[in-house]
Amino acid sequence: MTEVLGLDGGGTKTIAVVARQDASIAQVVRGGGINPFDGDAWIGRFSELLGRIRKPVAAAALGLPGYGEDVRLTAMQDARVMDLPHGLATTVNDVELACFGAFAGGAGILLLAGTGSMAWRRGVDGQSARVGGWGSLFGDEGSAYWIGRQALALLSRGLDRRANVPARDMMALLGLLGGRAGDEPARVLLGWYASLTAPRQQVARLAEGIDGLARQGHITARDLMDAAAEQLATHLRVLMAEQSMPWSYGGSVFRSIGVRDRLENEFGPAVPPRLPPVGGGVLKAALSAGWVVDDPWIERLSGNLAAEGII
Repeated sequence: MTEVLGLDGGGTKTIAVVARQDASIAQVVRGGGINPFDGDAWIGRFSELLGRIRKPVAAAALGLPGYGEDVRLTAMQDARVMDLPHGLATTVNDVELACFGAFAGGAGILLLAGTGSMAWRRGVDGQSARVGGWGSLFGDEGSAYWIGRQALALLSRGLDRRANVPARDMMALLGLLGGRAGDEPARVLLGWYASLTAPRQQVARLAEGIDGLARQGHITARDLMDAAAEQLATHLRVLMAEQSMPWSYGGSVFRSIGVRDRLENEFGPAVPPRLPPVGGGVLKAALSAGWVVDDPWIERLSGNLAAEGII
């Protein structure tokens, strides 16, 4: 077998990549979120995605959301991995895999802010430490879900005058929910709420629109994105205080130039990720398979993933 598999699972989406020994891409498989903390629907999604992988591979490395955080759920994840046509399989937390990819196996701190949020440090000795990642119920500060929820809470307070939100900003936020001029604001908000089928993911999707409003000069949206950046900064402060080292980023929130600028002003320039999370899986699997991997190989893999729209 001359192919390996990397898989990056998340709360909103999952992607698997089968790569050849020359770092070319043999197969890309995409699916929905597989976070076991979001309910049992992940089981079917995960099994269906694994079933689309065409043939056995020499080695596999999977980053799974919530892996290692609960004994029962981790055992369920391990059972699903056994369905995979693989040789040697390595399973780790999804943020650990993202950190491995960002620094191509080297030392550094990855700050991840997608649907959820967490910071992961890989030391020069290979030892790991993490901050955050406690989930949407009482954590994930600065994440896309957190931004969306903060916006919805502020919108509701503005509607009944518990908060002073400029009318222009209120209309803009309602617009993200499908509201139009002349619509009754409370009906827009509650109608959107009633239509939710995947609440965590749909709330998280609001963050991109909120960042867009911030770029257009909406004060409320700008304040929300600034607050998210401050929450994410607390993650880095803890890990940097213990051991200063390069930092990188991942996740949809870092599409926001404002968030990245705010963090770089405090912690210095971020190191662009050398590989996306699923690329970290391919790299880890390649090493497990005993392949010769060097910097040119990593660069070829990065370019081939980018050509598939994976960055």
